[in-house]
Amino acid sequence: MKLYAIVEGHGEVAAAPILLRRLLAEAGCQSIGVGRPIRRTHSQMRSRQGIHAAVQLAFLQPQCAAVVILFDGEDDCPKALAAQVRSWANEVAIAKPVDVVIAYREYETWFLAAIESLRGHFGIPAHADAPAHPEGRRDAKGALEAFMPADRAYSETGDQPGMSAVFNLALAHQRNRSFRKLVKAIGDLLAQLRQPLPPWPPAGW
Repeated sequence: MKLYAIVEGHGEVAAAPILLRRLLAEAGCQSIGVGRPIRRTHSQMRSRQGIHAAVQLAFLQPQCAAVVILFDGEDDCPKALAAQVRSWANEVAIAKPVDVVIAYREYETWFLAAIESLRGHFGIPAHADAPAHPEGRRDAKGALEAFMPADRAYSETGDQPGMSAVFNLALAHQRNRSFRKLVKAIGDLLAQLRQPLPPWPPAGW
């Protein structure tokens, strides 16, 4: 069985599988793999027809057992938008589980929430501290870049996968509501797939 993500950004095509594998490992789930994400445009992620087509394509992929739709909410209300997209997805999901997670405002706010765990990597200095309200930042990519040396720019395709591999999941879970939504969604999908699941989220998160 495999879990497939439907994503919007080029960076998430490489980053999302890394993050999903880390979460599956935390859940002790060795029987579910992660497939290559399906990428769709901003407008397709926000249309019934676009979601229908993406979910139907996902379920045609080898061993696809479940789908998570993951994209940036920007200035949209994440609760309302997720509910709408989930409704569209379930219209074509039939008996297979699908969930929707919207990173508010950007995927990169998860890194900001755990910036201390990135110290010494990607040009992040040893004194970097997470902002009090990471999800309140309109330009999380710019906020990350502000921590970096003047001659180094944040690269979505270059840095997002690497940061996804090393940022502290527990810190992000404690400090970022939309990341908690992702963790919950993974637990819910595993439960629907009848996978053994330890206490979730993990103790200490």
